[in-house]
Amino acid sequence: MARRTFGTVLAAVITLLAVAVPASAAGRPVVTRAALDPALVAGRGANVGFLEQEAENARTDGVVIGPDRSAYTLPSEASGRRAVKVTPGQYVEFTLPAAANAITVRYSIPDAPRGGGITAPLDVTVNGAHRQRMTLTSQYSWLYNQYPFSNDPDAGLLHPDWWITECSCVPAATTPAPVVEKPFRPSHFYDEQRLLLGRSYRAGDKVRLTVPAGSAAAWTVVDLLDSELVAPPRVVPFAADALLFGADPTGRRDSADALDRAIAFARRAHLAVYLPPGTYQVNRHIVVDDVTIEGAGSWYTIVKGHEVALGTPDPDGSVHTGVGFYGKPASAGGSHHVHLSGFAIEGDVRERVDTDQVNAIGGALSDSTVDSLYLHHTKVGLWFDGPMRGTKITGNVIADQVADGLNFHTGVTDSVVANNFVRNTGDDGLALWSEKTQDARNTVDHNTVQTPVLANGIALYGGVDNTVSGNLIADPIREGSAIQVGSRFGAEPFAGTLRIADNTTVRAGTFELNWKIGLGAIWFYALEKDIAADVSVTGDHFLDTTYNAIMLVSDFPVKDKYSITGLKFADLRVDGTGTSVLSARSAGSASFRNVEARNVGAVAVNNCGSFTFPPTGSEFALTDLGGNGSWLAPWLLPNTITCDDRPPVVPPPAPSAW
Repeated sequence: MARRTFGTVLAAVITLLAVAVPASAAGRPVVTRAALDPALVAGRGANVGFLEQEAENARTDGVVIGPDRSAYTLPSEASGRRAVKVTPGQYVEFTLPAAANAITVRYSIPDAPRGGGITAPLDVTVNGAHRQRMTLTSQYSWLYNQYPFSNDPDAGLLHPDWWITECSCVPAATTPAPVVEKPFRPSHFYDEQRLLLGRSYRAGDKVRLTVPAGSAAAWTVVDLLDSELVAPPRVVPFAADALLFGADPTGRRDSADALDRAIAFARRAHLAVYLPPGTYQVNRHIVVDDVTIEGAGSWYTIVKGHEVALGTPDPDGSVHTGVGFYGKPASAGGSHHVHLSGFAIEGDVRERVDTDQVNAIGGALSDSTVDSLYLHHTKVGLWFDGPMRGTKITGNVIADQVADGLNFHTGVTDSVVANNFVRNTGDDGLALWSEKTQDARNTVDHNTVQTPVLANGIALYGGVDNTVSGNLIADPIREGSAIQVGSRFGAEPFAGTLRIADNTTVRAGTFELNWKIGLGAIWFYALEKDIAADVSVTGDHFLDTTYNAIMLVSDFPVKDKYSITGLKFADLRVDGTGTSVLSARSAGSASFRNVEARNVGAVAVNNCGSFTFPPTGSEFALTDLGGNGSWLAPWLLPNTITCDDRPPVVPPPAPSAW
């Protein structure tokens, strides 16, 4: 299979790199962004307050694992597709590249034999002293099986009547029934944990992570370390201090009612609500409307709750509730003028139940802002059910979600998602879903999305006049890719304009399990309707793409029904593809201007059209508007059939300066 060929060849190509002494072993820290030289992604993605260091570039007596882009493996879900595995007594040591007083460690440890997770210690020292102990957990990772997944590694198939790639069959309709290896499709291996170091350390100081002897974890995988100089706690004077209304900063008593009281008073007095440093236990939704809630900073103010099973399901189908700040439903008029900033929301969601409203931020919020929050261990970081308008989501960190990072669902308009950092989502990192009502005139700008385990980094399902610009998307794992434009999930048809500009994708283009083909770093999918809006893709960079840079596809049952037409690609750079620059598996058309490509693994254009292969050529036509170099050769135009359903994969070299 092409997927195996890629992983095997790429591993052989860079084996020496994987075992060589990294630059930081000599005291020179290697700072990366999305596991790349920051110069390669300058001006793209979120402007964050931390510096990223990959464990494979650090000093260690452990073993570098990877690279691998096959699903269901520890290196495939790691940033940069490599990490370091250490056993009790071993360490990974990072050299601080700048002053820091806080770190975030991304890691994986084993699940319990029957699921449910374990805990294990990790010792942190700086310059051999000042020992602190982190307690790692796998309680929020390790999902198995088919969608929507199971926490049980011994579970049989959740959907035996679904076709699966492992046997190329429908198990329930196959005689003899296939034996499926257990655990089936393990995934979502990683978690992250933050730690304040207690004081500031200088550039050049050594942060060592050591697995102590006797750890319950047979192994610990360290993926990366983020280091940061966190500002002192923020004090908000002339505000309704939540402590005065009975909130408990120790986290021992539930503070939900106290927050309700503080919010009610603040609205009457036209004040903000202030949450001082502390951990506040909240086990249900806090309903917000016309209120400002400010914390001391997301490292200091933590709103944390348990997932709570409901005695009877809510009308919306929820069978659990949990910590979250929610606007009123759109059906009740929604909420307005809500401003949330400077705190963390720590959930307790360990399973995916699609009907559950256990998101960190939810409901409908118009003319509102959500800024500088840390959202962790909820189902979705921010899920908005519109109609709603005029909301700005900026400067947040969204990590370790069971489903999406953010979803604008149904009629969200005139809103902005900018400068957010999203890592390790269990579904789309950032999504605009125009179910029933169009999302319109929204901007998704300068965000970073890393390692979405399932689906896409940024996904647009329908919409009118939306813009996706300046984002950095790295390492999508399976059944999706970096950017998707999809007519699916009951979305309204695309209309007006869609501008996709100046984004960078890295190590994208995953293997689609059901089709058994490689996807594009950006892919257009006409499943339920034509894609016929004014779509432009300009200034984007597609780096180290596993399969195709650009893919246009309609599912085989609808290949003669829907098409993708009028796409405009301009001023693009494609640096490395495992297969092609363009894979066309649909009827339609596109134009290309100043699209440069190098290190292309197979034929530059894999044009299958609608797979009917008429004598007139493919049903997909290409127009050369000039400046495209040699990849778009005259013999390919306008619609020469060059169809190879599963071309061989040639691992590209690492990206370099253009």
